Amino acid sequence: MVMLAEVKDLLSNPYETLKVADELRKKAVGDVVTFVVNRNINFTDICINDCKFCSFRNRRRYLLSLEDIKRKVEEAVDFGCTEVCIQGGLLPNADVDFYVSILEAVRDVSKDIHIHAFSPMEVLHAARNSKMDVEDVLKIFKREGLDSMPGTAAEILDDEVRAHICPKKLKTSEWVYIIKKAHELGIPTTATMMYGHMETWEHRIKHILLIKQIQRETGGFTEFIPLPFMWRNNELGKRYKGSSGFEDLLVIAISRILLYPEIKNIQASWVKLGVKLAQAALHAGANDLGGTLMEENISKAAGATSGERLTPDELREIIKVAGRIPKQRDTLYNIIE
Repeated sequence: MVMLAEVKDLLSNPYETLKVADELRKKAVGDVVTFVVNRNINFTDICINDCKFCSFRNRRRYLLSLEDIKRKVEEAVDFGCTEVCIQGGLLPNADVDFYVSILEAVRDVSKDIHIHAFSPMEVLHAARNSKMDVEDVLKIFKREGLDSMPGTAAEILDDEVRAHICPKKLKTSEWVYIIKKAHELGIPTTATMMYGHMETWEHRIKHILLIKQIQRETGGFTEFIPLPFMWRNNELGKRYKGSSGFEDLLVIAISRILLYPEIKNIQASWVKLGVKLAQAALHAGANDLGGTLMEENISKAAGATSGERLTPDELREIIKVAGRIPKQRDTLYNIIE
């Protein structure tokens, strides 16, 4: 197990750390940088939670109809998307049937498109409202077409931090349980970390090492995605103004070093980092730029200015300019071109 003292050494020699991370990236995946052609669908901003970092909740108080969702899926198929990523706020009475209706709407349009949907918080919310076990909810979702889950709602996996930034959200143990149960049932997930607010480097390291331990047990994570805190238009941003660009690169580098070799894929989110910093991250341990998205509501509400959509050709050019080899992938990192 990596000790905190070892990570402090990494932090005290940042340029060497970036170099080591880039070398491990090359060992793990070579010079290929991947992206997925996908569409985000945020079906509602109505939410009963009160996360202090959220700029999206209850801003417009909208709820997409099933016909709206179908239309967006049709547009995604026409665009050439292999994946739809579906998440939303926590509607007060949203139960298993509600979430299943969304899965059914997608499948009415396409039997083939990969459905990457519903965070662990949404799974727990559905289970609570339906008075069901999480395992039974996951089994139903999988049966009705769920292919994989975003490992969001993780933020920082430390309950003291969570008590301040997202007091109503699921606890660390609940997130871990739902993720492990999903993996056990054959539902792969991503893993995320939202950093750059009240947490310390020690919190970050413990979070990453917990992800590493889960991966050793289950092998169910497809990638790790460090997400810098977007501080505009939310309560937490009144006290914390986010991370610097160099700190973002260090987080990616240390993620690569700590998670090697268990997790091969480290994503640099172009939406949150911006295109140029995401290119730099490709020399600091990252090997994936995420998706085309087509639309993006949550980061935009928090002040992100990098846009909502990149075409596959634009992503290829961004990767080439950074000196890497672009390849389109599917959600599970199978190369499809």
